[in-house]
Amino acid sequence: MSLVLDSAAQDLLFREARTVGSFSDEPVTEEQVQAIYDLVKYGPTAFNQTPLRITLVRSAEARERLVQHMAEGNKAKTAAAPLVAILSADNEFHEELPHLLPYFPQAKDVFFTERPVREQSALLNAALQAAYFIVGVRAAGLAAGPMTGADLAGLQKEFLDDDHTPLMVVNIGKPGEAAWYPRSPRLDIDQVITTV
Repeated sequence: MSLVLDSAAQDLLFREARTVGSFSDEPVTEEQVQAIYDLVKYGPTAFNQTPLRITLVRSAEARERLVQHMAEGNKAKTAAAPLVAILSADNEFHEELPHLLPYFPQAKDVFFTERPVREQSALLNAALQAAYFIVGVRAAGLAAGPMTGADLAGLQKEFLDDDHTPLMVVNIGKPGEAAWYPRSPRLDIDQVITTV
């Protein structure tokens, strides 16, 4: 193979990794969350803007509020997951740019003064970071169940504010019994890659 990453790591992160529908009771620790973030924070974004924000839903009261906003098919697994994260895009990410982009601190005022521009950039780059987060969860030996089947406007009102756009909810933990559906097909390389 032409990949530097060993086969076991490739399996852990991609080939054998799957979206999980049920989890064991084993908790997800703060140390695991810290390790995941410490890894995935290095994923690239435009202008190093890092707009992803992660809201961990740990308390029973918050979990009940969250479950009310999930689509019917996602309620039970969200209620039972050891940890749930709401991933959102911070539309005011530009306030951090002078710190995050020290060689070009004026980027905040040159490119991101208009809210619609910030929202579009935050959405794209937070989605990139969400993908890194899911791979990071897998790198920690955990499984992720990312879902967009939710009342996102309701989640925003319940847990966030007008400056944060919810992207998805991710259930996190060790897989439980019958955790996976059969793997769905993927497109072949010639259906995806065009050389010009």
